[in-house]
Amino acid sequence: MSEKKVLTGKPSQDRPWRKYYPDSIDRLFVPDWTIAQFIRKLNENMDARAINYYGTDITWATFWKEVDRTARALKALGFGENDQIPVFLRSVPEFLMIFFAAEKIGASTLCRDNTLAENIDAVQKSGAKAIIASEFLPQEELDAYLSETACEKCVLVSPWRLADRSAMPDHVVTALEAIYPDQPAGGPATMDWDAFIAAGERYDGPVEAPIDLDRPTFRVYTSGSTGPSKQVIHSQRSMMGVLCQMCSSWPDPQQMPGGFQPTLLLAILPPCLLAVTLAMMILPMASGMVLILDPFVDPADIDLEVMRYRPNVWPVIPMLLEFVLRSKRVPADYDMSHLIACGVGAESFNNGQQRRANKFFKEHNCGVVCTSGYGQTEAGSTITLPCPDFANHPILDGNAGIPLPMSNVAIFKPGTQEELGYNEPGELCKTGPGVMLGYDNAEATAKALQMHDDGNLWLHTGDIAYMDEDGVLYLRTRGESPRFGGGDLQVIPMENRLADAKIAGIDDEFFVLAKDPEHEGCFLPYLYLVLNPGYTLDDVTDAVNAAMEDFQRPAAIVQLPERPYFHFKTNRIGLSKTLNSEK
Repeated sequence: MSEKKVLTGKPSQDRPWRKYYPDSIDRLFVPDWTIAQFIRKLNENMDARAINYYGTDITWATFWKEVDRTARALKALGFGENDQIPVFLRSVPEFLMIFFAAEKIGASTLCRDNTLAENIDAVQKSGAKAIIASEFLPQEELDAYLSETACEKCVLVSPWRLADRSAMPDHVVTALEAIYPDQPAGGPATMDWDAFIAAGERYDGPVEAPIDLDRPTFRVYTSGSTGPSKQVIHSQRSMMGVLCQMCSSWPDPQQMPGGFQPTLLLAILPPCLLAVTLAMMILPMASGMVLILDPFVDPADIDLEVMRYRPNVWPVIPMLLEFVLRSKRVPADYDMSHLIACGVGAESFNNGQQRRANKFFKEHNCGVVCTSGYGQTEAGSTITLPCPDFANHPILDGNAGIPLPMSNVAIFKPGTQEELGYNEPGELCKTGPGVMLGYDNAEATAKALQMHDDGNLWLHTGDIAYMDEDGVLYLRTRGESPRFGGGDLQVIPMENRLADAKIAGIDDEFFVLAKDPEHEGCFLPYLYLVLNPGYTLDDVTDAVNAAMEDFQRPAAIVQLPERPYFHFKTNRIGLSKTLNSEK
C-alpha cells in the first residue's frame, strides 16, 4: 500500500483514497481497445460459459458467432455507421448481441424505458427507420411508432427463444405470460428474430466500420427519478474508462483455480439503465463470471430466485433487497454463504435499511458486508468502490466509498469552481476516465461538463456530499434545498437521524422535499412513514419531532402502506410533484 502523504487540504491534489489501492495502481491505464477487444483478451477460452439464460448456457464461441450474425442482420435492416438503433428489450442475451453488433457496424444502441410518449420522442429524434422490441409489445404501441416516427419495420424478439422452458420455474413462467397483452404487435411491418438473422445471412455488403473509440456507441436516458429524463451519450472510450478500472478489482479469469467461474445474478433490472448494461452485464462478462440473466421474474419473487440460483455475486438495488429482507419464504436456517459480494446501488440506503440488511446476512451465515456504492449515468455508471476499511468507515451515514483508482473526485462550492476542503459539504464533481460525451442537448451538456482552471474537464453531478481525510465520500442530498428561516434540508442525514432514533412503531421512513409555496427558492420537508401493525401517526409524531433539529422537522407526516417506487427508486419525484400541485 502507498504511504500516507501530508495533506494539502484539497482532495483533488491529495487524492487520499489512493492509499487503499496497491502501488501497482500507478501502472493502470485505459487501453485503446473496444469493449469487445477488451473482453476477448480477458476471456480466451471460447468453450467457457459467458451467459446462463433460463437453463441455457451460452459459451463465448456461440456468443461471438451470434454477434457477427447480428451485425450482418443490422446492416441488412439498413443500419450503418453513426446511425442510432432503438432497442426496447429486457436484459435478454439478444440485447448484448445487438450492443456489440452495433459497435461493429459503427452505430449506437439507443435505449429508453419511460412513457410511450417519451419513447416515441427518442425514436423521433433518432431518425431510425426500424426498432427492435420484445414480442409482447402491444399492437397499439407499435401503431404509434409507425405513425408518429420514421419507423417502418420492427424486429420482435421472443423471450422464449433462447430459454429452456422446462428449466423455468412456474412463478417465472406465470410472470412472463402475464406481460403479454391481449393484442401483441404483428403485421407486415414486423419480423421475428430468426427472420431478421436470415436476412443478414443473405446480405453480401460490407459490415464492419472503421474503429472509432470516440464515436457514440450507447445512448441511454436518465431514469427521471430525480428530474427530467435526459439522453446521455457514451463512447467505447468512455465506457472502457469505467470498465477497465472496475475489472482491476477482480481476479484474472485465466488464473481462477480449477476453472471455477463465479456467478453473478442479474434479475429484473433492464438494460435501459447504464449501470445495468455496463456494471451488471458487461463487467461480469469481462471479469470471467457467468452472467445469469433473469429478467422476467416478478420482483416479489426475487427471494425464490436468489435461493434457486445461489449466486456468488449479487449487484442489487434497495427495492429488490427489501423484498428478500422482508420475505416470509426464506427459511431461518437458509445458508447464504454462497454470496461473496453484494452491493447496493441506484439510491442510498439509510442507516435503518443498512443495519437490517447486514443483520439478515449475518443470521444466514453470509460473511459479506452489504456495501453501498455511488454512480451516475453521466459518469459511466460507477464513481466509487466500497472503502475496504469497514472498521473505521462502516457503511453508514451515506458512506459511498472511495473514487475509482484512476478518477479524481472533489467537492466544489455549488455553482462555482471553488474547491472545498475536507468535511465541507458541496457539489460532488468528477474528472477522469468514464465521463460521458455529453447529452443530446448542448446547453445541458455545458452545465454538466465544465473545463476548470486546472485544464481538466469536470463532471458536475448536482449531488451534495463531503469527503473525509481518508478520501471516503459521504452523500448528503440532491442539490441545495434551503428552508425559510435557516437550515439546508439534506435528505440522507435527515433519514439517518430518524433511523438512529429507533422509534417504536416505525418500520420504514423517507423524506421528500417540495417547494415552499410561500417562500420563493425555499423548500419544505415531508416525512413518509410505513408503520408497524397497531401503530398510528399519533403514536410516533412527538418522537419524530424530538429526534430532528428544528429546521428538519417535517411540515407534514404521511402514512403509507409501503414504500412506492418509480424506475426502481423511491418515487420521491412523483410525490414531490403531487405536493407541489397541491400548493
